Amino acid sequence: MSDTETVHTVPSTPSLSTAARRRLLRLAGVGTTVVVTLAVWGAGLLAGADYVLSDPSGAVVIDASTTAVVTLVAALLGWGSLALLERLTRHASRIWVTLAVVVVTASMIPIFFVNATPGTQVALFLVHLAVAVLVPALLRTRHP
Repeated sequence: MSDTETVHTVPSTPSLSTAARRRLLRLAGVGTTVVVTLAVWGAGLLAGADYVLSDPSGAVVIDASTTAVVTLVAALLGWGSLALLERLTRHASRIWVTLAVVVVTASMIPIFFVNATPGTQVALFLVHLAVAVLVPALLRTRHP
């Protein structure tokens, strides 16, 4: 008998490039943001928010599909602006997080001026806050 070992090589699976991994993580971040935002919206509904905004021309109801679509569009715009900044500057992450904070803060101001119940105003604030926390946290550049 021989004391030799047989070594079997296993073909390696192709690993994702850094850019592809970043895109997948950001796509997951967008999806997570939509899901969490809908959960916060649902919690507000269960807590009594009616999500009705009224003005002299009528009433608008902010339903789950509206919440999901607006969140998706905002997150995708955030992703697009981050990708653009990454191509234009080396300080993209810092600039983008600052921009995201300004945009989300500005989006919260009208909540307190709409004609809605206090419960709806608080629920809308919490939905916006969920986006404010999640989008920058999930989309910003992470260096390995």
